[in-house]
This record gives sequence, structure tokens and C-alpha cells, in this order.
Amino acid sequence: MRIALLEDEHEQAQHIQSILSERGHYCDSFPSGQSFLSAVLHRSYDLLILDWQIPDMTGIEVLENVRAQLNWPIPVVFLTQRDSEADIVRALDAGADDYLSKPAREAELVARINALARRTNPDNEKEVLRYGPFEINTQQRTIILHGELLTLTDKDFDLTLFLFQNQGRLLTREMLLERVWGLARDINTRTVDTHMSRLRRRLGLNPENGFRIKTIYQRGYRLEAMTANATEDAAPVSDQV
Repeated sequence: MRIALLEDEHEQAQHIQSILSERGHYCDSFPSGQSFLSAVLHRSYDLLILDWQIPDMTGIEVLENVRAQLNWPIPVVFLTQRDSEADIVRALDAGADDYLSKPAREAELVARINALARRTNPDNEKEVLRYGPFEINTQQRTIILHGELLTLTDKDFDLTLFLFQNQGRLLTREMLLERVWGLARDINTRTVDTHMSRLRRRLGLNPENGFRIKTIYQRGYRLEAMTANATEDAAPVSDQV
């Protein structure tokens, strides 16, 4: 997973990053609430880890901003020295999904993160996924629309599956390159744009089929559920590549 860590103590941040990277996760660390929020609201992460006491704002304030501004319920874990019952209740009431006390116990931290990932993405363990008129078989790697088998390349299938499993979530081009192509900014982003344009046509992503790929200006893409009479909002977006 891609994880964003809010931790102002450099050695502690490095320690947590080391734990997570050894388990195959990618972790960015930020020392302030403002730098953390800027990254989280403009990049794509799978999970957030928050400290409570940071220089410019509290972890609770950061969490409240995340919940108010992010367009999907990203899982959030508090990792802090504050361990009173009142603090735990306050964090959970503010929208945290889990709460751990410092110092972090490596095995427990990783286990809780993995448990949150499973709860957040239950479709990952299913063989057949259904989204409106779309039926996706993850084992046979096929997609059926209104009972008809669609002709897709392997990469188109991978991209489609990732979009539906992250429905409603902003996906940056960088994240798509990493997750679908297995690359990190090593190819021209027009590759992503070209595949998105093709998927719109091949999947019939329109109001009649209940979904569309929305291009978020200078940021990435989002698969959205819609109705036949849905109208465009006022955000700076485009459905053209």
C-alpha cells in the first residue's frame, strides 16, 4: 500500500518507514500538518497514520480536514503517545479507524494496517465482482456487460479492475502507473490518458450503463457512479483526454 505518515520526530518517522517498507509498503513521511494535508489531498494514498502532537496543528484537526475534503473514506490510524481513554474516544469519534500507542510494536502495527486494508477492500478476495451491468471475473480475467463478453487487452482489464475497486476515489496518473503498469513515473503519462480514452469507448462508460470516468484537471481520474439524468458539476474537470 501507499501510506502517508504524519510524524514530526525524524528518527521515529524513519523507524516506522523502515517497518512498513520491510513489509512491502511504500510510506511517505511528513513533519507538519500542512505538508501532510497538501500531499494527501493532491496525491493518492491507501492509508494514513497520524501523530496527535505536531507543531502546527493537532492530529485531530488534520483528521477532520481529511474527512471533510477527501472524496473517499480512506482508513486512518492514530499512532501517538497519548493513550487515555478520553483521547482514544475523541479520535475514533472524529473518524479514526484505529488507535495505537507509541512506541509502535512492529508486528501489531503491521497486522492492524493489513486488517484495515482487508476491511476497506473486501472485493479484493472475491472471484466475481458485480457493479451495475458490469460483471468482472478476477480469476478468468473477463468482463461482461449486459451479458456480452467484452474484448479487452490484459492491461485494459487490470486498469478496469483497479478503477472499479477504487470507485469514487481520485487516482493520480502516478498511482495508476505504479499499480497497473508497475512503473514509477518512468513512462510518458499519455500512456495512461490513451488507455482511459479507449476504456471509455470499450466499456460503454455512460449514463445508460451507470458509470463514467471523470478527468480531474491536472491531477488524474475518478470512476463515478451516475444516473441517466446526471449533470456535470462546476469543478474544473473534463471527460476528454
